[in-house]
Amino acid sequence: MKILVVDDEVLIREVVKEYLQFDGFSVDEASNGEEAVELGLQNDYNLIIMDIMMPKKDGYQAVKEIKKIKDVPVLMLSARGEEFDKLFGFDLGVDDYVTKPFSPKELVARVKAIIKRNEKSGTKLEFGGLVLDDKAHEVSIDGKIVNLTPKEYDLLKYFVSNNHIALSREQLLTNIWGYDFYGDDRTVDTHVKTLRHQLGKYGQYIKTVRKVGYKFEF
Repeated sequence: MKILVVDDEVLIREVVKEYLQFDGFSVDEASNGEEAVELGLQNDYNLIIMDIMMPKKDGYQAVKEIKKIKDVPVLMLSARGEEFDKLFGFDLGVDDYVTKPFSPKELVARVKAIIKRNEKSGTKLEFGGLVLDDKAHEVSIDGKIVNLTPKEYDLLKYFVSNNHIALSREQLLTNIWGYDFYGDDRTVDTHVKTLRHQLGKYGQYIKTVRKVGYKFEF
């Protein structure tokens, strides 16, 4: 497992690298966004740990450029903890968001959880004309590819993998975003709304469960 750690603070990079290497990960380092993009496109990483506030190119810009070419999981590091920043990052396809200061052990645990979630099983799930091909990381309806964002894809995969099971918003936040929001579930509702729209006639199979959350029922 190979991980890229991007932060302009040498001490943070060294601490994170030490804990990751202790758990058997191979680690590369970058000190700014430009280096991150260069390394991210040259190498195949299992995950990128990316700081936001950096010289030359910030973390958001770097993630955007890397994800145009490669579908690599990203965990954001930042001293900023505003909800807007988190939602913006999630919309870019960021998998998790850790606010400084943080526990290195917790960071490693989150890294392992993200990698586990993003391991492709190679299965193909079919519901009538709706097909989720996990090996290709594609969704199609009646043979036509549907362009979903990374989070919309993960949300749909979790729904269909739990067919007929009611899922709370907290469950969805924890298992899809990997971050526990406190008192605000709007991001789940927003993503469900856009996913339903993207799925067309199959959007009706994502049911709202009153006082609980949602479930996929086909």
